[in-house]
Amino acid sequence: MQFGAVKKLAVEQGLPVQQPIKFDRSQNDQGQTATQIMADYQPDLLIVVAYGLILPQEILDLPRFGCVNIHASLLPRWRGAAPIQRAIQSGDKQTGITIMQMDRGLDTGNMLLKKTCSIESQDTASDLHDRLAELGCQSILEFLRDFSSAKGSPRFPGEIQPTKGVTYAHKLEKAAAVIDWSMNARAIDQQIRAFNPWPVSFSYVGQERLRIWSASVICKQQLISDGIQVADLTPFGQIIRVDKAGLVVLCGDPDALLITELQVDGSRRMSVAEFLNAKSQWFEPLPTLSAKPS
Repeated sequence: MQFGAVKKLAVEQGLPVQQPIKFDRSQNDQGQTATQIMADYQPDLLIVVAYGLILPQEILDLPRFGCVNIHASLLPRWRGAAPIQRAIQSGDKQTGITIMQMDRGLDTGNMLLKKTCSIESQDTASDLHDRLAELGCQSILEFLRDFSSAKGSPRFPGEIQPTKGVTYAHKLEKAAAVIDWSMNARAIDQQIRAFNPWPVSFSYVGQERLRIWSASVICKQQLISDGIQVADLTPFGQIIRVDKAGLVVLCGDPDALLITELQVDGSRRMSVAEFLNAKSQWFEPLPTLSAKPS
């Protein structure tokens, strides 16, 4: 076990770190609840980012200027637990950071500041997370500069979130990472990028699970140019070409998916070219990928 980066820096600087497991009536060795510990700081403002607990109202009411959250989407789109992944999975072209005033709802508070960020065609959740982390830092510092010069009001009015355009970014689950090859190639590509680095999209070759880390769409015209013929009754998930460039898989539309990086259980992630050096027999004859072991 190691400290996270924030705690490591705090400890080095001699700053106290509190890590409540939950906010209830349980007490520490000094007989204090988590809420009492927070109250002892007499905070002016509480800033929340990627925090795994729902804050009770008594915590939200503690700071004189309330609680603000650094949320990784352009609210009201993608309220909830996985805004970065759901934005990529849905094919959004843009996302961003919203600094919002927290209330008892799920990401429903007033919007105090927004910064936009483009989603590029090859972005994974990891790529986008890192850019939004930087943007979140810039956004909260800009907000705090305004906060430090604000006088009088104990809360910031901000902008009320519109009811139109509300979407929920439901929590990621491993079971949802299995690939449905009847979907179109673009949707599968978006899923693979959204679920990288976790939970990682996967499919099966017979009894063996393939985790798919990287892929790209091959349009129908490119397939024709490459001399790949697809029979009308070819099933979705059928691998129709294997070479060191990758595995070409038939999807639920005229386009196909080129898998370029994968991983099998008990092994590291690797390029298809590396994989074929050791396990080319997996694709002889060309198999069909499926959602369940067969």
